[in-house]
Amino acid sequence: MTKTDSKLIVLSAGGTGGHLTPALALAHDLLARGYRVALVTDGRAKTYGLKIDGKITVYTVKAGTLGKGLMGKIKGAAALATGLVQARLLIRKIKPAVVVGFGGYPSYPAVNAAQAEKIPTIIHEQNAVLGKANAMLAPKAERIALSYPHVHGIEGADEVRAVVTGNPVRPEISALYTVPYPTPEHDGPLRIFITGGSLGAHVFAAVVPAALARLSDPQKARLEITQQCRAEDVDQVMADYKAAGIKAECASFFNDVHERLAAAHLFIGRSGAATTAEVAVAGRPAIFVPYPHHADQQQKINAEAMADAGGAWVMIQEGFTEDALRTRIETFLQNPESLFQAAEAARSCGKPDAARRLGNLVTALASGWD
Repeated sequence: MTKTDSKLIVLSAGGTGGHLTPALALAHDLLARGYRVALVTDGRAKTYGLKIDGKITVYTVKAGTLGKGLMGKIKGAAALATGLVQARLLIRKIKPAVVVGFGGYPSYPAVNAAQAEKIPTIIHEQNAVLGKANAMLAPKAERIALSYPHVHGIEGADEVRAVVTGNPVRPEISALYTVPYPTPEHDGPLRIFITGGSLGAHVFAAVVPAALARLSDPQKARLEITQQCRAEDVDQVMADYKAAGIKAECASFFNDVHERLAAAHLFIGRSGAATTAEVAVAGRPAIFVPYPHHADQQQKINAEAMADAGGAWVMIQEGFTEDALRTRIETFLQNPESLFQAAEAARSCGKPDAARRLGNLVTALASGWD
């Protein structure tokens, strides 16, 4: 038995892929160190298809945001109040050594309860903009783990407790860091992997097949497309590719993303925190189309961080047109060396050891080290 066997670490995360993915990556690291691990989340966690290790105890608490209108605000406040009570009772019962929060309103109750009970806490911010829940929890957190060197919203008083760990990715993705980029050849195939986020964005189904259909026949013959779409879009997208004479595979979900990413010469998709972290670690050049409706424009800032390093191109949704995308793909087909250079720049942004770095922070707090 190791010294850590008696210590329980609680991970608190909103029930979406962007929050759960780094939480589960850290859980994998902590279990390897001999800790016991519990996950506190909300009911959405069951819908995202992420495999949760049987050694992790999962607890669900109520959570809600302050919605629109008076009734929305009342319902959200009531759900949050219920979650705070549930979390306080849970934390008192299981007595964790450290609680780590991964953002999203469902992460707030457990971290808040731990802080009230004087249990050490860490918050992890996946985006280049500090989220609202993390901003509220930051002043009392012992450590603030960041995915980017520069995060908007970190106050001066909190900077001294901030540590850049990177955003933990799944072990099968981190293994791609040492896999060479599949150098595209002149007149050779160009493999493109397209995703639309956890729920599939319709804009990619509408724009990408139409843009690629405008290429010349010799150029279309070089394309090999893998596209994740909304379930209701799959048949139409496949029909569009077939009509254009483009080799393609489409599905609403792929359970072998690491293999698809490893084979790809180019990624096209949203720029959520988990996506940008995985693409960077894999060292794949990307065209990012940030989700346009976040008030803080977090996805745009995430994408720009990689674009500034030379590893990606950012196309705002209004400018993500058939003509604009066709022109860019033509450039890649004519000058594949630009993709090779961007791949190395993307890899320079990756942190394949982010889970270990974050695990080190947890170990230091759990051991009482300053």
